Amino acid sequence: MLHLTDIQLQDNKVFLSMLSHVLSVDGFYFSTTYDLTHTLQRLANTSPEFQEMSLLERADPRFVWNGHLLREFAAQPEIHRFATPVMHGFITMHSCSINGKCFDWLLVSRRSCFRAGVRYYVRGIDSEGHAANFVETEQIVHYKGSKASFVQTRGSIPFFWSQRPNLKYKPKPQISKSVNHMDGFQRHFDSQIISYGKQVIVNLVNQKGSEKPLEQTFAKMVNSMANGMVKYVAFDFHKECSRMRWDRLQILVDQLAEQQDEFSYFLVDSDGKIVTQQEGIFRSNCMDCLDRTNVIQSLLARRSLQAQLQRLGVLHVGQRIEEQADFEKIYKNAWADNANACAKQYAGTGALKTDYTRTGKRTQWGLIMDGWNSLVRYYKNNFSDGFRQDAIDLFLGNYSVDEVEPASPLHVKKDWKFLALPIIMVVAFSMCIICLLMAGDTWTETLAYVLFWGSASFGTFAIILYNGGSSDTVHISKYLGVEALITELL
Repeated sequence: MLHLTDIQLQDNKVFLSMLSHVLSVDGFYFSTTYDLTHTLQRLANTSPEFQEMSLLERADPRFVWNGHLLREFAAQPEIHRFATPVMHGFITMHSCSINGKCFDWLLVSRRSCFRAGVRYYVRGIDSEGHAANFVETEQIVHYKGSKASFVQTRGSIPFFWSQRPNLKYKPKPQISKSVNHMDGFQRHFDSQIISYGKQVIVNLVNQKGSEKPLEQTFAKMVNSMANGMVKYVAFDFHKECSRMRWDRLQILVDQLAEQQDEFSYFLVDSDGKIVTQQEGIFRSNCMDCLDRTNVIQSLLARRSLQAQLQRLGVLHVGQRIEEQADFEKIYKNAWADNANACAKQYAGTGALKTDYTRTGKRTQWGLIMDGWNSLVRYYKNNFSDGFRQDAIDLFLGNYSVDEVEPASPLHVKKDWKFLALPIIMVVAFSMCIICLLMAGDTWTETLAYVLFWGSASFGTFAIILYNGGSSDTVHISKYLGVEALITELL
């Protein structure tokens, strides 16, 4: 440290704060005795030589978040035993009982470190076919020595597109016109097929408005790829479930039922004999691969768990998981916690729609909390996620600090307008409180009133600021996309 200049010492403090920020996010896990980075099925289909490897050697590199930090250890096999891979995501374990039969139920989500980042800064795929916000989720049951698991994945729509923050609630997605999408698209699904077998894409984005081009392009590319191992299913989540018609999610579950039965699940008996293997996977996505995606994954996982528990003899013939009140509560809360963990890691707030995941129905309080989380996401995505993205890139080694670098990227001068925006947000929040006190008689009218005028007040100040003092010809609610927020919540 003595050889650093004063400016470099200041920069070093910032870099250390970035690393601390990444490590302060919940969801880092490690084990010195068990390989957390692999599913039960992958571990069961390995050679004796693989089993003898150190945890560092055998770990799936997609899910080793400290891989860059361990690079010097990786080059020296004699010290591998001192290197422990760290996974990022979510793990919950519960000891449960149904019909007096005790079993362990686990939920594990592994977040990929390839193309990792935050919501609006990382979308689509990279040239190697790695998708943004890719998460592998495994549901595991242990009962009397037998083990069963069901695996699903989620990941950003796998071609080249972006959605950079621009003060709108929902920035318009932009599909790149200067690259060959099929190369990365093909690489993505080639790797997915190698890892998981057959693929059923469950695309939950809107089939109108700004999300429509993404859905159309996705469907077109699957057809152009013409791979019999990949099937495409589109389901407009918001349209189908509008006006609180959440029962209509069963339409999608029923549509996927035959494919799910064909894929089956992984099961190994108490003697270590493989009884069944999962032959394919559901790859779900919405825009963020968070809220809508988690709801659907929890429904598919419940259907698989129903079959597993019946086969293991935990559930009697004709019994359903939904009828087991104690376990159902554990199940719903665990999946809601999984949603919150994934959302905080990618979007900076808890997930939306978790009231449905926890209770099986939409509630007024759930809508209010969704509105709050949406506004917090809006602020973070526009004003603080740049730091989060830089911190992740530094931690993963995507950016390396160079002592001899003539100019640090930390010293890019900020415009005074950028520094004024947090003050504007305080004013806008005050307007929201005032509007809440003056709003209508019904809760829906109140929510719409607050969201509209609160956001409009922020938008008015922000746009005037950026337009040099003139707000003429600006339609505030349309610019900010307030209608889109209200539509998403209701």
